[in-house]
Amino acid sequence: MRKGTLISLAFIVTMGMVLAACGGATDNSGENSTEETNNNNDQDAEDGNGTITLVYDNWADQIASSHVLKKAMEDRGFTVELTTATISASWAGVADGSADVLLAAWLPITHNEYYERFKDQLVDLGPNTEGAKIGLVVPEYVTIDSIEELNHNADKFNNQIVGVEPGAGIMQRSEKATDEYGLELELMTSSEAGMMSELQRNYDSEEWIVVTGWTPHWKFAKFDLKFLEDPQGVFGETEEIHTIVRQGLEDDNPGAYKVLDNFHWTLDDMNEVMVDMEDGMEPEEAAAKWVENNQDQVEEWFVE
Repeated sequence: MRKGTLISLAFIVTMGMVLAACGGATDNSGENSTEETNNNNDQDAEDGNGTITLVYDNWADQIASSHVLKKAMEDRGFTVELTTATISASWAGVADGSADVLLAAWLPITHNEYYERFKDQLVDLGPNTEGAKIGLVVPEYVTIDSIEELNHNADKFNNQIVGVEPGAGIMQRSEKATDEYGLELELMTSSEAGMMSELQRNYDSEEWIVVTGWTPHWKFAKFDLKFLEDPQGVFGETEEIHTIVRQGLEDDNPGAYKVLDNFHWTLDDMNEVMVDMEDGMEPEEAAAKWVENNQDQVEEWFVE
């Protein structure tokens, strides 16, 4: 009996040690699991939850802003997909949720029609760039200063205003200006590239030309240009370029939503990227250069 009792006690002690060891291992495993979960959650918050689809029209200012933000976000672990569409399709895409964000909502004038149509189906995060402007633009050597003077000099402009794609906000305002001022010049549709080609050709020979224009745009760095005065205010005063996002993005991807809400830069910033692109840099290269040289500003987009 005494020997049996000692064996039983030894067995109990041994099992207790085993159970304690197992219990400790289980506790440590739980702690590690919790730490791993927290780390994963932190990473999810940093990376966002899923791909952000950023839509833009194939114009220089939109190319610049979209590629810069994509580069900055991807440097910090987000996944950003760029897709191109006309400006009307871009607004519609954010409104119906097929796109997450548009960085090029010109308000309150240029894109007012789209804003009024879709404002209840999207979220306006406010301006990311201030001081933008639209209007009719001529080279400085042209000796008129107002839209009201166009009809008296129509033949010098080949009886036309060189525009961009139909449906663009600047074209809608130019059509209104044609009506408001009773302009006899024909508003010609083209593309941004086509318009710039015509401007280059006429500028080189110092021939008169009037185009639909906006700033920020690299043409103001390359050419000596001026906006024609707009006494009736058809084109408005200075504008803001807003960020709009789809409804529900804040809940679906709060990390990315915060960055988009914080995103802001200046006309000079945008012009710097556009000039680099015009000088031959690919958009990705120009964007990477700007991001690398402006890290302090970029960091402001990622503050909590």
